[in-house]
Amino acid sequence: MRVIVLGVRRGRLEIKQFLRSRESVVFTLAFPIVMVTIFSLIYPGSLASGVRYSQYIVTGMIAAGLLATGFQGLGMQIPMERDRGVLKRLAGTPMPKASYFIGKILMVLAIGAICTALLLAYAVLFIGVTLPTDPARWLTFAWVFVLGITGCTLLGIAASSLVSTGRGASAVVTPIALVFQFISGVYFVFTSLPGWMQQVAALFPLKWMCQGMRSVFLPESQAAFEPAGSWELGRVALVLAAWVVIGLALCMLTFRWTSRRDG
Repeated sequence: MRVIVLGVRRGRLEIKQFLRSRESVVFTLAFPIVMVTIFSLIYPGSLASGVRYSQYIVTGMIAAGLLATGFQGLGMQIPMERDRGVLKRLAGTPMPKASYFIGKILMVLAIGAICTALLLAYAVLFIGVTLPTDPARWLTFAWVFVLGITGCTLLGIAASSLVSTGRGASAVVTPIALVFQFISGVYFVFTSLPGWMQQVAALFPLKWMCQGMRSVFLPESQAAFEPAGSWELGRVALVLAAWVVIGLALCMLTFRWTSRRDG
């Protein structure tokens, strides 16, 4: 109970610190909206299947926003904290180490929820996106959201150990995130990508997050245009849950509280 209570307090502090960084707030919240706007203007019409492109791009940008908040955000933030000695000092306090990770997870969940809510509100008000009315679809949205952002958060924590300094974090993490976005059906119809690219994307969580979100916001008829001819929600859940386990294992094996120069 003490670990959870301290983790919640740490989470509140993490959220406050994030909100005080105006550059991070503006980029994180505005990036999905800007990208949806740009692609909606470039492709104002409908897909061959009769679905507006704006409806399709929103599904991918929700998933990409979760990736950016969890994987990309923590992959850059934690190395900077490590360089400044923040992690070293925290490790020397009585606070349980697990509380630090609980705080990060709560921060990512809160920011991810705000980012998604703003994107959906903007999409409905300004680009004509329609929201589902079936409660079952919102239930699917909830578990795809939770599994997806949890996996991205754990992978972001693990990725923070890939770089030697905080300055190099952006150069390592950002290209990885961009590649995932382009091969996973965020900006383009997934089945229009080369077959080998689809197979590579299927190894990673973002492709399945996008597919899960498409099952929520696109008509049921669109399932026929998926690679397997269906939404494969059982497989989506299985793959995302597997990446949560993989991410947790990588965190436990690779996370460092001190920088390499500290030994």
